[in-house]
Amino acid sequence: MSKIHAAITAVNGYVPDYILTNQELETMVDTNDEWITSRTGIKERRILKGEGLATSDMAVPAVEGLLKKRGITADELDLIIFCTSTPDMPFPATANILADKIGAKNAWGYDLNAACSGFLYGIATGSQFIESGKHKKVLIVGGDKMSSIINYQDRVTCIIFGDGCGAVLLEPNTDGYGVIDSILKSDGSGRPYLHQKAGGSLKPASHETVDAHEHAVHQEGQAVFKFAVTNMADVAAEIMDKNNLTAEDIAWLVPHQANKRIIDATANRMGVGSDKVMINIERYGNTTNGTIALCLWEWESKLKKGDNLILAAFGGGFTWGSVYLKWAY
Repeated sequence: MSKIHAAITAVNGYVPDYILTNQELETMVDTNDEWITSRTGIKERRILKGEGLATSDMAVPAVEGLLKKRGITADELDLIIFCTSTPDMPFPATANILADKIGAKNAWGYDLNAACSGFLYGIATGSQFIESGKHKKVLIVGGDKMSSIINYQDRVTCIIFGDGCGAVLLEPNTDGYGVIDSILKSDGSGRPYLHQKAGGSLKPASHETVDAHEHAVHQEGQAVFKFAVTNMADVAAEIMDKNNLTAEDIAWLVPHQANKRIIDATANRMGVGSDKVMINIERYGNTTNGTIALCLWEWESKLKKGDNLILAAFGGGFTWGSVYLKWAY
């Protein structure tokens, strides 16, 4: 019997309408367009505006569009893995909320939190359910409403993050297409450099934590950049070496959109030219779990069956990893 791979058979994304430009940020904090662009590559980001809207509200149109593309209904889904750092609520899982909103009555699901690497962790995890034969249709969602945990008086973080959501469907493939390999890593000693100080069991919410903006992202930029630029590049090169791939074999690098300089360093380490790198950071910023799925969504029409893709990410925690897959359609 041929080996079963988990192949991506559909992809879709959603970004909110509201555009937060660098020029608007100039009126909010001490920064400017040239400074932001030269250090991050970001020109604008999308923000989910409106009362009572959460991460799942971006996932609904992303997933409904995906199901329509694939020509299936929500009740055909077996499992939903929702990769997010900004769940609708601490519990229940946003995966369960999404299932209810789209009518996925036969799917079980859970949330996966690995910061910006979550979507890669989700693909690797979901693939196991396909490869084992346990499930036929596994939905991997990556999305974050980062604006809900950003302090817009903090010039270090408010320039980086945006809101957005993407999703892929994994299905069995016996023709050699799909997820071929993955390398996932983590190092919890990196937590002081990128984390949310309050809101967990260590430091529950109080007037003091709210007043001190401790429910917002805290980042020590230089330390994070140093770790990310090395580890994301190294793990991408490692998965190529492991699978005997050269730069010529790679159709596309699909990197997490955290910083243009980190993306460039990863491409250089792999020996891949800029014409093979998916980059949309200038328009969306860092949507955390959404970035890689949004890239696949935007580049879908350029992807060809059999294309070798390297997905690479780095996130708070620290978490990082790479996935090698063959595009299936």
